[in-house]
Amino acid sequence: MTRLTRYVTAELIPPLLAGTLLFTAVLSFGYFFISSQWLSGVPPLLTGKWIAYQMPDTLVKVLPMAVVLMTVVAFGRMSTERELVAVQTGGISLGRMTRPALVIGLLVTALSAFLSLWIAPKANVETRGLYWDALTGAGLSQLVGKTVDLGGNLSLAMQGYDSKTRQMQGVRVEKWQPDNPRRGTLIFADQGTFENNQLALTGYSVYTVDYAEAAKLSAVPENDPAAFRAAVQAVFPNVVVPEKTTDALNVDTGLSRKQTLARYADAIGADAEGWPELITKLTAPGVKQTDRYAARLSLGRKLALPFANLVLILAALPFALRFGRRLGVSLGIALMIAVAYYLLFSVGLTLANVLVGIPELGIWLANIVFALGGLWLLRRA
Repeated sequence: MTRLTRYVTAELIPPLLAGTLLFTAVLSFGYFFISSQWLSGVPPLLTGKWIAYQMPDTLVKVLPMAVVLMTVVAFGRMSTERELVAVQTGGISLGRMTRPALVIGLLVTALSAFLSLWIAPKANVETRGLYWDALTGAGLSQLVGKTVDLGGNLSLAMQGYDSKTRQMQGVRVEKWQPDNPRRGTLIFADQGTFENNQLALTGYSVYTVDYAEAAKLSAVPENDPAAFRAAVQAVFPNVVVPEKTTDALNVDTGLSRKQTLARYADAIGADAEGWPELITKLTAPGVKQTDRYAARLSLGRKLALPFANLVLILAALPFALRFGRRLGVSLGIALMIAVAYYLLFSVGLTLANVLVGIPELGIWLANIVFALGGLWLLRRA
């Protein structure tokens, strides 16, 4: 039995590696082709580093396709050459023959979950930071005219950005008190830089404003200057204007520069939240319900897709036994199964946004359908 396990494993590993390399190369070329118009003159090593940062997220997406190809090619060949029939004649069941594939599927599932929850989010942040700061040189220019949330009730807006000096112009920073939404601090600055987790602002002025007190100004008697001054002081309890315009004000931010670029520079923000961030949103007090629900969806998706590696072995096995006779046919079947899975997975994610009470039903829809379908087809086979 040990010899049989080694033999089946040896049949499975080459198509798994070949499929992983093939689909990774295709997806990576797609990333490069789409962005190639902005990569003119970029050193090849820097471009290679940018593509390498995308590998963890790419692997999470391509491993299910590689697992399908592995199953169809390996078991299709053994079926075509009557090896499965010979083994079953000797009293060894098909279930026993597929154990090595299931073990590999479990290992790939664990690897994919690890990449999805711990490695890919950090790599995605590095990818966006490298792309906007080093490859294109655009930096924070994509954020001009936007108001972006930097975490910790802090928001940033700017009127201009000089990519050569990495200087922001016409900066406005707002911080509102969570327990009093009508009281906040506004910072206006002529210029500023944003590096790591810190804003450095020059030519600044700071105003703490209480709009609840501002609403009371109309009730202050016009002939009572002292009362009016007291009311204005209540509206602006703190005003800071430095004597020198060269003085700098440092403000710590919740999001780093790279995280801000990853979230806001692209039309679709990078998937930058991993296990620690998602668990914090799900368990920490004071988190908005919308953010908590979004974290629930994201965590479910990051777990469901890795488990597709195991489910798709079960779904692909009946097709391997019946159709996997040639490499070209096997590749076509693998692509067909993978595309069908991803289409149903996308439909499930759409349903998850509708099924507010049980979004997991939508998230795991593709896995449930393909697992049940695979079992049914195996019984028929």
